[in-house]
Amino acid sequence: MQAMVVDLRISPLDTRELVRVYRDEVVPLARKQKGFRSAWLLTDPDTGVGISITLWDTDGQVGEIEGFYDEKVDKFATLLTETPVRKHYDLNVMS
Repeated sequence: MQAMVVDLRISPLDTRELVRVYRDEVVPLARKQKGFRSAWLLTDPDTGVGISITLWDTDGQVGEIEGFYDEKVDKFATLLTETPVRKHYDLNVMS
């Protein structure tokens, strides 16, 4: 399994809107993607820092994950104050 982790920076005033867009638009889109497992959005409303974590099956899914990322970021691009930083990790332990 692979995790895509995206560090997000937004205005603290936009935290609720980011959560709404992620919940109502990004997650339903993710559920339609082959290999998608789950998504989390962590936010700090005091600083505007957010972390998106999505889990994916790894069997040939990397290209689809990349295409999904671009579409996902477009959903909330107007809320961002900095370019998101994306990283991929192998999920080794899950409990």
